[in-house]
Amino acid sequence: MISFTCDYIEGAHPEILKRLVETNMTQVEGYGEDAFCESARSRIRQATGCPDADVFFLVGGTQTNSTVIDAVLRRYEGVVAVETGHIAVHESGAVEYGGHKVITLPNHLGKMDAAELHEYLEHFHGDATWPHMVFPGMVYISFPTEYGTIYSLDELKAIKGICEQFEIPLFIDGARLGYGLASPAADVDLKTLATLCDVFYIGGTKVGALCGEAVVFPKGNSPRQFFTIIKQHGALLAKGRLLGLQFDTLFTNNLYMNIARHAIDMAMELKNVFASKGFEFYIDSPTNQQFPILTQEQMDALEGYVAFEVWDKLPDGRFVTRFATSWATPIENIDVLAGLL
Repeated sequence: MISFTCDYIEGAHPEILKRLVETNMTQVEGYGEDAFCESARSRIRQATGCPDADVFFLVGGTQTNSTVIDAVLRRYEGVVAVETGHIAVHESGAVEYGGHKVITLPNHLGKMDAAELHEYLEHFHGDATWPHMVFPGMVYISFPTEYGTIYSLDELKAIKGICEQFEIPLFIDGARLGYGLASPAADVDLKTLATLCDVFYIGGTKVGALCGEAVVFPKGNSPRQFFTIIKQHGALLAKGRLLGLQFDTLFTNNLYMNIARHAIDMAMELKNVFASKGFEFYIDSPTNQQFPILTQEQMDALEGYVAFEVWDKLPDGRFVTRFATSWATPIENIDVLAGLL
């Protein structure tokens, strides 16, 4: 059995495991106040081109999204996202559990349309009854999206401009950030992305780490007592060294981007395999998530040999499936898939 179900089915990159073993008996302070975390913060500030950035290490993506949103928003505010956004679908209502409504807009191949965002915000503020409604206090997008698509530089600038016009922060979910930036279709890099939002995070869980995400407030603009808020949300790791050491390793010798490019290379090989066999795709994804359309019979034939996710059922009875590659996907798995197809 080979698996393409998601991009965190393996453990951690060997370089990370090596450093964890090498430093295992070193005694350091807890809660991210150790030298490993400080070194990682320094490397991230350099990589993002944000020398004044506040950098925090949290344990996972859902905790990161709910913590950042809860910390930035006031009690009466909600967060605007597309209907397919991760916080609106696959986080078990974590944001709402924290007391903030997720206000959804239509998605366009997983992305938010700047014109529709502007229309919504303009209509909200033009409604005389707005004090009775949930106030839109933040815009949330992900890079890449749940459908593997990525925002162009112009699209990001447009959304950021609207956020500035209405004086609300833009939060970019970067759970798969490496895979978005490493895509040949991307026309933004990490430094540029950092200038186009108020807060974002660099995903580690899905891009080579055992666990962990690095939250970056590019201008040193983290909310007051953000450290305490992280702990309130159960997202603070006592042995913070585990997270710091992993990001210190990922941002040494460009490891983060190198392993992300490998995942993209494997995804393009996978895409070519399906295309060469005549399969259609639900969406033309330029990242590590691919969405071929299969019949029930084809899925049954692959059962027991290949694991993947069923994403949706089409009106004609066929299924949208998702095949995800990762930093660890070997070319041999692509070859096996090609043989089975």
